[in-house]
Amino acid sequence: MAEIFALAEEEILIGFGMIGIKGKAVTGREDAIATFRSIVQNKTCTIDGGTVELSDCKMLILSEDVSDMIGEELSEWQLSGAFPLVVEIPPLSGSSAQHTRIVDAVRQAIGIKIQ
Repeated sequence: MAEIFALAEEEILIGFGMIGIKGKAVTGREDAIATFRSIVQNKTCTIDGGTVELSDCKMLILSEDVSDMIGEELSEWQLSGAFPLVVEIPPLSGSSAQHTRIVDAVRQAIGIKIQ
């Protein structure tokens, strides 16, 4: 069982694997959507022919590349307020200008500067 799981590019997953976080690299939009649905609906993920049980998963880490592939599916999930909590991280190539940092979103929403 895993409390934290990641969907990202292979190089990022290697780093997460070094600290004990399991994850899966997705190969395209269809794979990303199918894997995301499996995680949030069925609480499982198939990796290398084996199944990872994610019933106690509290955080799902997505690279921005993967979150872009999932798009509307991700937005609907985040608005539902259900677990796992989804956290986006920048890919190795760097964050794109279209992604808003959490701190910037809070500043815009409440009008208070957070230091």
